Amino acid sequence: MTTRDKLLDALKECDNPKGLTATSLSEALGLDRSSVSRYLNQLTRDGVVKKIPGKPVYFKLAENRREEPKESVVTGRAFEKLVGTTMSLSTAVQQAKAAILYPPRGLHTLVLGETGVGKSMFAELMYEFALQSKMLEPSAPFIRFNCADYADNPQLLMSQIFGVKKGAFTGAGEDRVGLLKRADTGILFLDEVHRLSPQGQEMLFTFMDKGIFRRMGDTDAVITSDVQLIAATTEDPGSVLLKTFMRRIPMMITLPALRDRELVERYYLIEAFLKEEAARLQKSIYINRNSLASLLLYECPNNIGQMKSDLQLACAKAFLRFKTKDEIYILINQGDLPTHVKRGLMQLKDRREDIDKLLNPTDDLYKFGLEQGETTGLSMPDDNSIFYDIIERKMDKLKEQGIEDEAINEILNIDIEEHFHSYIGTLSNRVHLDELSKVVDEPVLKLTTMLLNVASEALNKKFDERIFFGLCLHLQGSIDRIRKGVKIYHPKLNYIRVTYEAEFIVAMRLAKMIDQEMQIETPLDEIGYLTMFLASDRTDETFLEEEKVGILVIMHGNSTASSMVNVANSLLGTEHAKALDMPLSMSAESMYAIAKDEVKKMDRGMGVMLLVDMGSLTNFSDMIVEETGVTVRSIDMVSTPIVLEACRKAILGRDLIEIYKSLKTDIRDYGQEKPPSMTRKKVIITACFTGEGASKTLKDIAVKRLGNRTDIEVKTLNVLNKKDFIDAIKMHAQVYRIMCIISTVQIDPQGFEFIPAIDFMTGKADGLFDKIIESENVYDRVAMTVEQHIEGFDAGVLISDILHVIDQVEKGLELMIHTDVKLGIILHMAFMMNRLKKGEEEVPFENLKAYLKDNQHNMIVIQEAVTRLEKTYDLYIGANEQAYLCRMVIENKDNQ
Repeated sequence: MTTRDKLLDALKECDNPKGLTATSLSEALGLDRSSVSRYLNQLTRDGVVKKIPGKPVYFKLAENRREEPKESVVTGRAFEKLVGTTMSLSTAVQQAKAAILYPPRGLHTLVLGETGVGKSMFAELMYEFALQSKMLEPSAPFIRFNCADYADNPQLLMSQIFGVKKGAFTGAGEDRVGLLKRADTGILFLDEVHRLSPQGQEMLFTFMDKGIFRRMGDTDAVITSDVQLIAATTEDPGSVLLKTFMRRIPMMITLPALRDRELVERYYLIEAFLKEEAARLQKSIYINRNSLASLLLYECPNNIGQMKSDLQLACAKAFLRFKTKDEIYILINQGDLPTHVKRGLMQLKDRREDIDKLLNPTDDLYKFGLEQGETTGLSMPDDNSIFYDIIERKMDKLKEQGIEDEAINEILNIDIEEHFHSYIGTLSNRVHLDELSKVVDEPVLKLTTMLLNVASEALNKKFDERIFFGLCLHLQGSIDRIRKGVKIYHPKLNYIRVTYEAEFIVAMRLAKMIDQEMQIETPLDEIGYLTMFLASDRTDETFLEEEKVGILVIMHGNSTASSMVNVANSLLGTEHAKALDMPLSMSAESMYAIAKDEVKKMDRGMGVMLLVDMGSLTNFSDMIVEETGVTVRSIDMVSTPIVLEACRKAILGRDLIEIYKSLKTDIRDYGQEKPPSMTRKKVIITACFTGEGASKTLKDIAVKRLGNRTDIEVKTLNVLNKKDFIDAIKMHAQVYRIMCIISTVQIDPQGFEFIPAIDFMTGKADGLFDKIIESENVYDRVAMTVEQHIEGFDAGVLISDILHVIDQVEKGLELMIHTDVKLGIILHMAFMMNRLKKGEEEVPFENLKAYLKDNQHNMIVIQEAVTRLEKTYDLYIGANEQAYLCRMVIENKDNQ
């Protein structure tokens, strides 16, 4: 008995005139309350059940209700497994039953519908219904045939259906029985029947008229068969089928496309597919609310068939993570969904009310289990606690479900983003405190109010809600950064201090208030940002427009980018962010030309931040840099909150590198980014022929030698194929800083330090190994020293990047540089880059032209190596500085 039937039976037997509540029904029937609520709401919409408003809400059978379909003649229940039987498919089901039950042998039927709507399954259910209703004998066959499989050979197609006599055409080497005869006493289902030629259609309607036919090539023998035909097509039958053929098919059934079916039906389809996968995996499947909403709302042109495939792909990804990370349950999150499915969440703003009716707004996670009818929504009580208190409570709830900490963090990250989406999707022009509390901690709201009151009195001005909203968001982020010890940098601090002196003095007062309330120490750079909020009404237009990073959002689709940009600009009260929508029909080349021109228009000397979704768009930034010289960075798989944050930081005057690094840190569950190209973890590689035996022993020895060093990883590789090994080394070099290679086989170390395994195991290479490790310790100590003398750089990251440049120079010039010399180069380049970043001039190199002429090859290598530094740190390293670097390398190379 289905859940729907159980609920109706319980309501029929109810003696209480008020009816029953969803809670009492769930307890009595042992069903999940959220599932019961969904079914009751659907029965109410169908007019079968009446809802009695109040607290609690009661349900009872409706007076003069529409009766559930009764099968007075037969007891066949085949169609009950079909989602939508009493909804969008009710007419189709009644037509199908009539076609099967019509005496004496049913009616030939044509099923119409787009690809993937379920025509084949519908035909099979008609066959099952015929068996259950005793219209067919239990042994009656059901034969399915797709005419499209033989569409390129009309003769072969007709021979499959009608049979063929030996010699009828080339290739007909023997007599063969056709499908019409094999389906005798049963049902023949012809899919894509429009692929049948006019001649084939004529032969078929002759059979429908008289019940007889002839095999291909046989003019004498007449064959009889008692077959009910069910045909299907995706095309308009009037344009692809003969009128004489269509007149022989009295029953035409149209199956609706997925977009034309109710949202609740789509939910039941998803539920059925996930339970099917859960049964296959023998483990319950969890899915978070955002992912479920995406599946409910995304555009699915190939209908149910495509949706099932998309769900299976998501299940496969979640199952892989479950197995490889040894998780205790299977969770589908946004990262598991195909990109086109993720876009469904973009419809949430317009369909939020529909989704909230279907999915309880307080449910965070849904469980589709192995048990019959099990679908559970894990929710939290609806209280007025501040957002972070709600998060904490939800964490406790998930822990009670036995979910591990790492997975809980992932779920809560999604939840935080969902709250943010909810906020920006429903925000009106007026910002209300109760809405703002969804994304900003309550103490920050109170603090912002207090700060603006003080500033308003001190500066004799009023601050509108736009400033209040922006400052709330800003403080939420900056306080968190200060507490984490993350450095805050303002590139225009001195300009702000001098230009807006009165506001700066008030901002210093506000900083003291922040320190007292939040128990932090506000840095001077942060006071610069506070000043900008206070001076927003008179900020110099040149500074605002001419010296800000441009924000350009490019997305596939007719309005995706525009929608995101409109939300961000309206919330921040600006028109700073720009959008380019790329219709699916537009080529990548056309969009690139438009994007390149737009970047050139937008650049005001601070560069442009590209925010894109996927595909070829992710490659635009490198191409634009190369062709225009404009400094560009790119982030892919972005969301509206990311666009909002990028725009906010740009308006505040933050530089491109800071915005880029900050956004990379902020992104969660929005696809994979390109790994940092220059900031790399240290690694030692051990190798043998298999990568299993000796290399693991070498790894164990190396790990012991490293002791407590957690900043160095040891990885094993095989050298069975030397070309593959070299490729693997090159790949690792893009991600890691390779300190040395220890191998049982003599190999080309590709310019990296090489230690033979025999020397390493016998202790002969102890000195060399220790020297390599010690050199890394020296670099770490140098970073600590340099940190105190440079501004606007992370010294550890900078030194790692400079070492990467030195590695490239060593390989390009085929030389070795001693560690002591490397330290000198590091110090020289770090201080040189600090000078350039401050806008100071290059130090002239004596006789530069002559030196460049004498060292052309060397200078090309140097220039290529420093190009990545220029892009990463948004500065220009000219010929003078390159010449100094070249001379340091050449004159101090290791001659051994």
